[in-house]
Formats: sequence, C-alpha cells, structure tokens
Amino acid sequence: MSDNLAATDKEGKGPPIKKKSRFEERMKKWGIPIAIILMLLLLFMPTPEGMEPAAQKSIAIFTGALVLWITTPIPIYLTSIIAILLLPLIGAVEDQEVVFGTLGFDVIWLMVSAFILTSAMIKSNLGRRFALWMVTKFGKTPKMTLLVLIAINFILAFFVPSTTARATLMVPICLILLEVYKAIPGRSNLGRVMMLQGVQADALATSGVMTATSGNIIAVGFINELAGGQIGYMDWLLASMPTAIITMLITFFIGFKLFSIKDESNFQDVMGTLHDELKKLGQFSQDEKKATIIFILTVILWATGDYHKDWFGFEISTEQTAVLAALLCLLPRVGLLTWKDTNIKWELMIFAAGAYAVGNALDKSKGAEWIIKNVVSTLGLEQMSHAMVAVVVIFLSMYSHLIFTSKTVRVTILIPAFIALAKTLGMDPVPLALAAAMTMTYTITLPPHSKVNTIYFGTGYFSVLDQVKYAIVTCFIGASIISLAYFTWFKVLGL
Repeated sequence: MSDNLAATDKEGKGPPIKKKSRFEERMKKWGIPIAIILMLLLLFMPTPEGMEPAAQKSIAIFTGALVLWITTPIPIYLTSIIAILLLPLIGAVEDQEVVFGTLGFDVIWLMVSAFILTSAMIKSNLGRRFALWMVTKFGKTPKMTLLVLIAINFILAFFVPSTTARATLMVPICLILLEVYKAIPGRSNLGRVMMLQGVQADALATSGVMTATSGNIIAVGFINELAGGQIGYMDWLLASMPTAIITMLITFFIGFKLFSIKDESNFQDVMGTLHDELKKLGQFSQDEKKATIIFILTVILWATGDYHKDWFGFEISTEQTAVLAALLCLLPRVGLLTWKDTNIKWELMIFAAGAYAVGNALDKSKGAEWIIKNVVSTLGLEQMSHAMVAVVVIFLSMYSHLIFTSKTVRVTILIPAFIALAKTLGMDPVPLALAAAMTMTYTITLPPHSKVNTIYFGTGYFSVLDQVKYAIVTCFIGASIISLAYFTWFKVLGL
C-alpha cells in the first residue's frame, strides 16, 4: 500500500490532507475586500442604459457573492445567507418571498432525501457487499475486473447520491484488488488505470443520474424554474445516461493505450482474497434487507413516473418519491436510521437556497438578460448559427471546471447564464441548459478539482500528469458526444 494513504483518515473514509497553494491562500485573503469593492462599485456607478435599478442591485450582489463563493474566505453557506438578507434589504427584489421562499423549493427536499439515502447505504454495508460480489462474480481477468468496477460505479450512482460517498466505498475495494495483484504504487499501470478510471467512472456515472449529486438537482431546479422546463428523473436519465456510457466505454479502451498493462502478470490467486473479504461481511443483515427494499421501491417509483396517473390515479413526483424513501429509512422498526445517522449537510441546503435566491433575483429583475445581451454583442455570438452557439456552450461548460472547482458554484453561475443566453438568441433554453448541465460533473482533470479526485490521488497510484493526460482526452470525447446528442438524441426524446 502507498504511504500516501497515511494522509487519509482511518479506513480511507476521507480525502488526503492537502496543503493549500499560495494562489489559493491569496484568494482567501483578498476575497472579502475584492467582493466588497466590486459590489459597491456596481451599486453606486451610474445605471447603464437599458438596465433597471433593481437589476443593477441584483448584479452587484451576485458579483459580490460570486467572488466569495469562488475565493471562500468564509463558508459558502454564510455567503448565501448574506445574499438572502441583502437582496430585499437594498431593493433588488420587491417581494422578500422571492428569496426567503427558496429554502422551500422542492429540489431542496430532494437534496435532503438524497443525504438520508446515502447514509442508509453506508450504514447498512450494502454498497460494499454489492461491489465485492460483482467483482468476484464477473471479474475473471484484469480488464474484466476494471470493467466491473466501472459498472459498479454506474450502478451505485442510482443508489448513493454522493460522489464522495461512492469513492469512499470504491477506493478500499480497489486497494484490496491492487494489493492482491501486487501492483506497486507509482509503477503499476494497472494501478494507474484502475484509479484513474475510478475517478472518471464516478464523474461520468454522476452525469447520467439526476439524483447522483446535488449539482444535478440544482441544475434541474434552474431549468424548470427559469426556463419553464419539466425535466424529471427519467428525462435526465434518458438524455444523459447514453452519453455517459458511450463516453466511458470509449475512454475505457483509450486508457489501455495510454497505460499498457501487458507487462504486468501478477494476477494469480486474486479471487480467493476477494471472496474472503466478502465472507467477512457475514450473513445479509437486517439493515441490508431494509435498505435493499427501500432502494428498489425508490428506483421503481422514479422509473415509472409516467405511468403513475394510470396506475394510481395520481402522480408521485421525483421529490415525493425521495421524501417517501427518506421517511421509510427513518421510520422506527421499518427503517434503519436515526436522525443522528443521517449526516444531512445543511450548509449545502443553505448555499443552494442562496444560489436560487440570487438566480431568481437576476431573472426577475432582467439583470441576467442585460448581462447576456452585452456578452452576446461583445463575443459576436449573435452572428453565429444556433448550432455553433450550442457547441461553444457545451465545450465552455465542460472545461469550466478548470476555473471553478465546485460543481455547485459552476451550476449556479453558468446554468442561469446559458438559459438567459438561449432566450436572448431565440433558442430553446431547456435542451441547451440540460446539455450544459450534463458536463458539470466532469471535474476530472486535477486532484483539487473534487474530493473524489483527492481520495483516489491519495493512493499514490497515479501522478498529476497521468490524470491531466487522461482527462483531456475524456473531456473532449465527452463534450463531443454530448454535442452530438444535443443535435440527434435530444430530438428523438422531444427535448
């Protein structure tokens, strides 16, 4: 095992401790004064022609919040609270319900339920048992093992709505495999490919399932609230999962071209060790049985949403299904969790509420529309065909993680902007914003770009250069396939 694992917590349940770079320290130091100066300048400058005073105030608060969200001198949820307070206070919105009501959005409840479901999967050990069973059943060769690990990542995305939680489940299993394979960190190409494909499978699987990360849920909230869309669980799944699978299969084989495993042959007696790990879990526990029933019921309800009206006489929405699943997890005797077990990240709920509040204020005050009109004019996008605009948006969205490392911040900044851009150019904002949202989980280029990256990087099996080299190819392929789907598959789906 790599010495780098000492940087993680016991049992590998946390990302490696990573010292902040000098640039990050400077951003944190100067974030607050820069945010205040920019906000005050925008507030008190002469109102530009064609802009309403409320729009100017909304843009000022958005800019200040954006700087604080990116530089993080204070926690992101505190920035959201400040924004929620300022918007009605300085007259950026007339009705304070526009901002204070965002914590009651249905997508917030979906996020709460997602954390409860994640806690149930981890507490019950169901995810670990399933992963070990899959590998011992189908991973007869190294390449088949790697393919099985990818399949597990994609399957877990339906049941574990947290990228970090899935990495926490998968990395210990990968380390067991590599120890048995006698793979040496930093020297074994099998180790490189396994860990890098773990990073990429986590990200791509997340892009395919709406509930696999809070960023997807926030994006859907913007699409439905600001663009008038009706994107639900199955709409996202049918639109995004095929692109994720195709991209992953192509890059799976590219991985062996970049990092050949032909010279490695220590693949004997692997299955015996893995069977022993599976046996250590013992009999199928009562908690695992409960979790299995709840998850199966949840997936069935999500997958059959279009038929509920005919079957029951009423429709059970994605959010209602998620809340029902959370309720079942928490019910005495029926469930397997207490409230203390749920590990709900309320700071993320507050952040999301603030993001929606600022987004709503920009939309209602027409501040976003004014910004986009000027961006369109400056870049000459109005001279481009709608098709070219769509491709530019998808590729910009894909590579935006090189600047903004937080998925939720990127969603908050870009999805409302792309919706406003589509409206300005006379394009349908729903498919454009959906295609852009599908790229948001591709945070795979550098270790600091996500907690998942740092968890895998901490094993020591690959270098930063290894990750960059593989990720550049994967991001280009992913953006190209999503662009192709926008022009073809989306039309088939009626988007």
